[in-house]
Amino acid sequence: MNDGGQAGKCPNERLGSWFLRSGWSKGELARQVNRRARQCGAHHISTDTSRVRRWLDGEQPREPIPRILSELFSERFGCVVAVEDLGLRPARQSPAASGVDLPWAGPQTVALISDFTRSDLMLGRGGFLGASLTMSAGPALIEPLQRWLVPAPAGEAPAGAPSGAARRAPRLSGPELELLEQTTGMFRSWDAQCGGGLRRKAVVGQLHEVTELLQERHPEPVRRRLFRVTAELAELAGWMSYDIGMQPIAQKYFVLALHAAKEAGDRPLGSYVLSKMARQMIHLGRAEDALELIHLAQYGSREGSTPRTQAMLHALEARAYANMGQPGKCKRAVRMAEDTFADTGAHDGDPDWIRFFSEAELYAENAHSYRDLAYSAGRSPSYASLARPVMERAVELFGREAAETEGGGHQRSYALNLIGMASVHLLQREPEECAARAAQAIDVAGQLRSERVNNRLRRTAAGAVREFGRSGEVVHLSERLRTELPENEYARAAAG
Repeated sequence: MNDGGQAGKCPNERLGSWFLRSGWSKGELARQVNRRARQCGAHHISTDTSRVRRWLDGEQPREPIPRILSELFSERFGCVVAVEDLGLRPARQSPAASGVDLPWAGPQTVALISDFTRSDLMLGRGGFLGASLTMSAGPALIEPLQRWLVPAPAGEAPAGAPSGAARRAPRLSGPELELLEQTTGMFRSWDAQCGGGLRRKAVVGQLHEVTELLQERHPEPVRRRLFRVTAELAELAGWMSYDIGMQPIAQKYFVLALHAAKEAGDRPLGSYVLSKMARQMIHLGRAEDALELIHLAQYGSREGSTPRTQAMLHALEARAYANMGQPGKCKRAVRMAEDTFADTGAHDGDPDWIRFFSEAELYAENAHSYRDLAYSAGRSPSYASLARPVMERAVELFGREAAETEGGGHQRSYALNLIGMASVHLLQREPEECAARAAQAIDVAGQLRSERVNNRLRRTAAGAVREFGRSGEVVHLSERLRTELPENEYARAAAG
């Protein structure tokens, strides 16, 4: 099958550079392209080594090959590798396909969420949905999102259904609305306990049902509450998708959640959605984009947000500065997070979505900031020493919660911080201690469905093997990982 255009006159040096650094052979890249094409329903694609050689020589392949190559190299390197970065021509895409630059209007938001969730439920992760999306980054991501703070034109009547399609719904009772809100909180607890892979489809289904309710006309207070539930569910669907490595789908849900939060008139919730988008950008190696998103969130939440929300944003700001290698600004943001958190009460006035940000989470964020600073500064021992006691405290608090809370509490956070502690031991050249903490994390990871946890474990173990491959404890850790958490076809996508 001819899947490309005419050969170019000059070799594609950009594609060649990424290919060389990947360590793949031409045959391996061809096999990965064919496998991804089958997953997205493009069964006509049949690539071989000669075709890969022609791409490297300058041939421009037809869609969906450029998009597939972008995904594969992004997953390989843990950062956004756009089609243009590979020296390939991107296909023209509609706003719905790019996932970011969407109209800021209630009816369109409802229609987009309804269509997207329907496709997600029908096609799932093995269908065309994921491959039809691309990640946005840089100005293409930041500039459209800045409009979430722009007020609607004066006199514009809010609407919750497409023009001409609305009809008055039976009045939703207070208990019915409360049940929807409680169900969202239940899903959030399940995610923290079990990871994103177990109940993601249930959240997407619930989100679709709520948007069906928004197709009807409701009194303004009911409409705003429904949009608030919609925003929370869309954020959670995005977070669960992120947790299992479905990055473009996660970003699309986050964007839709931000639109719904604007319709709800809930700026603190919108800021929370932006914080999740910032975490995703840090994960993808785009710390500068993450910082822009955090500052946008901080600006939007100046009024109405609680100290707990503000502390979370300061802590995340520190993570961005750490990954940018700016220790002074990182430490200042850490202090701001600590000082602001000191003003929090026992969840007084906090919405349910921010109550996860406990003392343990504060220690965890700050410890990871210091750990990231150590890596940014060339494995600095001084920053690793700063990270150690803070990470130990986070592990202690999460471990206590896991032992004392019915259902195990925030199991995923416990696992991630055990891995974080293992990485600090690795920085301090303590292979036995690293292996011991990672082994604890394997025990917890076995109860989760989180590729994010599994891949951080694999990455930490791989680092330990590279540096201390003769250590018996490290060898045993590597063997346990291969046996108990075998890598699947989505593992690389969730790396980081």
